[in-house]
Order: sequence, then structure tokens, then C-alpha cells
Amino acid sequence: MGEKKRVLLCVSGGIAVFKAAALTSKLVQQDYEVKVLMTDSAEKFVTPLTFQALSRGYVYDDTFDEPEPEKIAHIDAADWADVVLIAPATANLIGKLANGIGDDMVTTTLLATTAPILIAPAMNVHMYEHPAVQKNMKTLEGYGCRMIEPDDGYLACGYTGKGRLAEPEDLLAVIDHFFKYQENPEWHGKKVLVTAGPTIEPVDPVRYFTNRSSGKMGYAIAEEAAARGAEVTLISGPVMLDVPHGVHRVDVNNAKEMWEAVNARFEETDMVIKAAAVADYRPSEIVQEKVKKHQDNWHIEMEKTHDILKSLGEKKQQQILVGFAAESEKTEEYGKNKLRDKNLDAIAVNNITQAGHGFDGDTNEVMLYFRNGREEKIPLQTKAMVATALLDALTNFFLRQGS
Repeated sequence: MGEKKRVLLCVSGGIAVFKAAALTSKLVQQDYEVKVLMTDSAEKFVTPLTFQALSRGYVYDDTFDEPEPEKIAHIDAADWADVVLIAPATANLIGKLANGIGDDMVTTTLLATTAPILIAPAMNVHMYEHPAVQKNMKTLEGYGCRMIEPDDGYLACGYTGKGRLAEPEDLLAVIDHFFKYQENPEWHGKKVLVTAGPTIEPVDPVRYFTNRSSGKMGYAIAEEAAARGAEVTLISGPVMLDVPHGVHRVDVNNAKEMWEAVNARFEETDMVIKAAAVADYRPSEIVQEKVKKHQDNWHIEMEKTHDILKSLGEKKQQQILVGFAAESEKTEEYGKNKLRDKNLDAIAVNNITQAGHGFDGDTNEVMLYFRNGREEKIPLQTKAMVATALLDALTNFFLRQGS
């Protein structure tokens, strides 16, 4: 196991301090090493003992409290951090930092650190919108700090508007993304196009043909690529999933729309990862009125849809083209045939007859086949973990080796 990544969490006084406690627990569970600093006002909401228990470490709250006499506490904390997160960041703390004021443990440490600083504001909506607060945040951005935009909604003060501290899950994602970005310079600025979800092919105004794709695999890949610093466009069929952070989503319904959306963006794309389950056939004719049940039999003539992967394979130049294949038998044979016949650079194949593989669920297992004959198995795990392993494999094969 490698050295743990170190997060210095600076907590200032506001009702949202309870979210910082929840975040501390989540960070520790994800194997981050967390050191907590608190202002006096933060301790009026939650005691240091809470953060000590959750972080499994000493909580620093006094500039003159030196638990290790051989070290100057605020300098040691400043030098220790890989990244600093201020959550919640009050208007008061933001103002102090913007103007170089160091009058407590938190502010002196912030002025001394050379680590990247992430700031998550939390306050009343009118305080957040005040020109002085906005100016201070702009000043801090000019110093290289990154603002994590607060959520919009009901505030503890009774107002509704922007000012809610981002949820612990979202703050954890920001930390995860920060480290992934740092560790994956090969992906920075790469234009990646990901397709996800099913398509629907209408039969009449009520009925349509579709498949069981949830879109979860494609969305996980899009999120992972964006976290690594890629410029990600996600072409998505109809699914009930939120847009991943940092991803531009384009919604489509049917195979024709999917092809048009992909084709329009292909020329300026560095990599295409086609994880969508696009219909192979569609009704030759869409009935304009609902077909009534009294008919004994209903024969529907089907026609082939556009083969998106094959078309991209025929026209690709410098682009890296990665396909997915969901198979129920002869997975290796069919996967390798598609790799060759559609001129792909790599293909991820999964056996949908196996438990936990592919459609509907949150897990997957795939076999990767590369154009040079290399093979790599990604074992059964969550789709988010499969996405990480997939992009690691693509990094090693295409972006680092230049194969």
C-alpha cells in the first residue's frame, strides 16, 4: 500500500460544521490521512473531541498550543498537507485570508502553507452575494485558491438561496478528483467523447423498443476521465442519472440522434469510448396512431440502424477508438471479431449471462482486448472501480507508451 494522501481540513464557525465532521469520517474511510484545525467559533458548534475521534488524530485549535515542543505547530501542519480544504469557510475567514490576516491557528497555517487550497463557502445568501465577500473570493482565486461553489436551497437561517455548504459526498469527490488530476497529467486537456445508456426506437406514440442499459458504466467512465483532467462530452441515451461533475452532457433518444451527435464531434475528439447500448434495429415505419389491442397479431418490419462504431473506425485518423461489447456466448471470439472488423484500438467485453455483469446493476467485469493482441482482465467490482481500471489500462497502453 502506498503512502496515504494527506488532507488538512480547516473548519471555521458555522452551522455547517456538522457536515465537516461527516466529511472527516468519509475521508478516513477512503484511506486519506486527515489533520483537523478548528477556529474558536467552530468549537461552539462541534467539539474538537468529535473531530479527534473521526480523524484519529490530534485537533489543532490554538496557535500557542505546541503538543510537540520540537515543532512549531502551524508551520508543521502547513508543510504536512498535500492539499488544504476549508470547509465550511465563513465570510470572516475568507476575508481574513484574502487580506493576509493571521490571528489564530487556522489563518496562520493557511498563510504558511504552499499546498493547494480548496475553499468551500457556507453562509447566508445575502452575505454570500455581498460585494465585499465576492471581491474577497475573487482575490483568493487570484492567489490560486479554488472555490467550491455552495449549493442552492434552504438555509439554516430560514432564507432560501445560494450559501449551503456542499454535501460531504460532493466534497469527497472534489478531493478525489484533485488527486486524480495531479496523478494523471497525460489526460489533461484530452478531448474525450463517451457514449452511455440505451436508445429507444418508437413503434407508435405509446410503445418503443429499448434495452436494459442503465448508463452507469458510461457515466462512471465519463466521471473518471473528467477527474483526470480530460474535457469530456457525454452523449447519453435516456437514463435517470445525474450529470457527473465537470462533464458536458448531450441528451439523445434514438440511434439516429446518437450517430448524429457523435459524428458531429468526432473530428475534434482525441478518444471515443463507446459504452452506449445502441439499438441494432428499429421499426421500418412508425405508426402514427396507437395500435389497438383488438388486432390478433402485429407484425413489425425492422431495419438496421447505423453502425456507429464501424463508421468511426472507417474514418478515424489520430483518434483512439474504444468499444464495448455485451455478449452472451463466445465472448472472446465475438469481441476480437468486432475489434478487427470495426478497426478499433481496444474493446471491453463482458458476459451478460454472468451474475453481476453488465446491465442494471452497479458492478461489472470486463475483458480488454487491444489491437496489438494484448489482453487484460478487469475483475468483478463496482462500475466506478472498473472505470478507473479501464482508464489506467488505456493510459498505460496509449498515452504513456504511444502505441
